Amino acid sequence: MTPPTLTYVYAVTQPTSDLDAALPTLHGIGQELLRLLPSEAEGGPLAFVVADVPEADFNETALKNHFEDLEWLEYVARTHHGVVQAVATCAPVLPLRMATVYQDDHRASQALAAQHRVFSERLDQLRAHTEYGVKIYLTPSTTPDPDQATAGPTQPTSPGKAYLRARRAQHHTREAVYQQAQHAAQAIDAIAAHHTTQRVRHAPQRGALTATQENVLNDAYLVPDDQAAQFQAAIVDAARRFPDLRIEVTGPWAPYSFATPPPETPDPAAPSSHPGAPAADPQPP
Repeated sequence: MTPPTLTYVYAVTQPTSDLDAALPTLHGIGQELLRLLPSEAEGGPLAFVVADVPEADFNETALKNHFEDLEWLEYVARTHHGVVQAVATCAPVLPLRMATVYQDDHRASQALAAQHRVFSERLDQLRAHTEYGVKIYLTPSTTPDPDQATAGPTQPTSPGKAYLRARRAQHHTREAVYQQAQHAAQAIDAIAAHHTTQRVRHAPQRGALTATQENVLNDAYLVPDDQAAQFQAAIVDAARRFPDLRIEVTGPWAPYSFATPPPETPDPAAPSSHPGAPAADPQPP
């Protein structure tokens, strides 16, 4: 007997011939082949990009347990992201939340039909646009360790005074670098005003994602495709003016940060776990 499955939805798209050709080569979680669930309504054809997943792993109880399993989460997030990125190379795409699941294809189709207008309008706004990220990091050399920065005048000094002197020097250095980061952010804003249509300001990254560097800006920009090269070149050029910072441009990404959720309304076709609404997770690296 075949184990029961759920319908996992990766994204909303508008079908194209390129996507039809690529679909037989694309796989989702558990190497399941992807398929399209189409919907016809005012605003043009739409489709959910879906695949089957084991009900035992994606029912509500199982998901609560899996969300404590970092290895499982990383696998699902990377697979979800890979599917969205692959679809984005072939067709307009609106990413959905990781682990958006429905009881079956029929329930998923009902949800798509119920939100058809909202999805169509958002896809129209994102058409011929791509997401890029811009991050500013303080490099390790700009944040000296006061425990090691004890060098001072040639005359002997007490350990306590040397430590305080090092702390003052560190404070002044950090203040100067933070000011430089503010100027860099202003320069990026000026570039974005010419080459982008929307911005989302994410919280700075922390912990293992940044290693020894402090992330002080983590923005996402929606960039028209015909402006992408100019935008990237302008950011790279501006970065040269701020040698104490690392300014990084990432992308192109599917527009995770700009997939605004539709209004909260009661929906009889609600999924069994996560709401079938566009969202910005998983955030691109």
